[in-house]
Amino acid sequence: MGGARFLQGLLHGLATGQVPGGSEATEVTVVANTADDIWVHGLKVCPDLDTVMYTLGDGIDPGRGWGRRDETWSVKTELAAYGVEPTWFGLGDRDVATHLVRTQMLAAGYPLSDVTTALCRRWLEPLGARLRLLPMTDDRVETHVAIADADAPSGRRVVHFQEYWVRLRAEVPAETVVVVGLDQAAPGPGVLDAVAGADLVVLPPSNPVVSVGTILGVPGVRDAVARTDARVVGLSPIVGDAPVRGMARQMLDSIGVAVTAGAVGRHYGARGHGGVLDAWLLDERDAAQLAELEAAGLHARAVPLMMTDHDATARMAAVAVEAAFAGQAS
Repeated sequence: MGGARFLQGLLHGLATGQVPGGSEATEVTVVANTADDIWVHGLKVCPDLDTVMYTLGDGIDPGRGWGRRDETWSVKTELAAYGVEPTWFGLGDRDVATHLVRTQMLAAGYPLSDVTTALCRRWLEPLGARLRLLPMTDDRVETHVAIADADAPSGRRVVHFQEYWVRLRAEVPAETVVVVGLDQAAPGPGVLDAVAGADLVVLPPSNPVVSVGTILGVPGVRDAVARTDARVVGLSPIVGDAPVRGMARQMLDSIGVAVTAGAVGRHYGARGHGGVLDAWLLDERDAAQLAELEAAGLHARAVPLMMTDHDATARMAAVAVEAAFAGQAS
């Protein structure tokens, strides 16, 4: 959701002239994580693609931050009455139409990228050709989380990311994260070209392990970001040593990265030191970490990073552009 809300503010800032060098005609390509995808009741569900699509198409439920506005749950209730699992993952009556169309098109042989383009014709038509939503890959990739289980022979068991997040509510430690199929996946059509041809690449304030991290983990994507002629800027999802939303703490713990804005910035790393970033934004309350970031070769700035409304987020996007190109000048 952090990425989707940032996109709303970015597009608002471009349309209102708040983003330096940009305008309403600026082309924006969104590369979305598909490693959260799951098959439920025979339907292909792509939570991150749908959250971006619904958010930018004004169909998202603003309270939950996922699924459709004005949703009803008759299908979920009827499936539960039949005792059909999983009962912990609910598909709303309006939302299920998206998954039915996607699943039918996939069964007919269309790749996920083409299916996504078709679905976006409904939701993103007002934005025209200036916005593209691309899956990170057309290949099947799924994130699984290993958790402790005293009854298992190995002392642990592996659950799908959605079970960890939705059913377990990320309330148990994540011992490790396994992204099945990632090392064999190919970048989706248009992904590498978008990175290579961009003027600016932005890593939004999303989960650095299971959102941005999985996209960068698709073979070829991280190298493309490291080598692009575009400037690359990231925004911290950690504010005041705590995630703004979601389970970033559990995921960062699983890879041994401290839950601080400075540590996440160093995790991505500076392009001059084998990483992917030219500049990094952290919240002003984390300004004490600026020195360690500069020492790691990152041009960093401390600014307000709470996305309280579209204008506040547009200001974040504007500062991200300024920081990226200020880093080039320095």
